[in-house]
Amino acid sequence: MKQNTLYLIIGALVVVVIALGVYVYREQTKPKGVELKIDDKGISIQQN
Repeated sequence: MKQNTLYLIIGALVVVVIALGVYVYREQTKPKGVELKIDDKGISIQQN
């Protein structure tokens, strides 16, 4: 039982590290400047 728990903890940590890496990568590659969205709610402008 202890070995299964250890594998579960290690697997959860691997998933967290991968998710954090993807988040950091997306934040680093996000274009800088102004984002303009036009949709059914209207026009929205957001500065990045």
